[in-house]
Amino acid sequence: QVHLVESGGASVQSGGSLRLSCAVSGHTYNSGCMGWFRQAPGKEREGVSIIDSVGRKSYDDSVRGRFATSLDKDKNTLYLDMNLLKPEDTAMYYCAADASCFAPSSYIIRQGPSRFAYWGQGTQVTVSS
Repeated sequence: QVHLVESGGASVQSGGSLRLSCAVSGHTYNSGCMGWFRQAPGKEREGVSIIDSVGRKSYDDSVRGRFATSLDKDKNTLYLDMNLLKPEDTAMYYCAADASCFAPSSYIIRQGPSRFAYWGQGTQVTVSS
């Protein structure tokens, strides 16, 4: 059973930075994929970043160049480094994983949240102007 726990969410001012962490257990990295998603009030959940089974990464256009995702397999932790934060980045951020996932990250991010079987409880990011 895959278990995901996010942390690191906070309230920051526009232009600030945050690092989100997702503690992972029970996931098989070489056959699975992982990602960060976010959901703002009244909006659908959207993909932010994806790491596929061979480590390729993809990002949504709205965060490319500002956000970076990384996976530390020794620490069993997925990270999302967020820089130059904007008020429109305000959302609940979720970590997700799927155990059988061999497509490239550029395809997975287009599949959306329904592709993922396992989810964390979320961590809130609020960016004020």
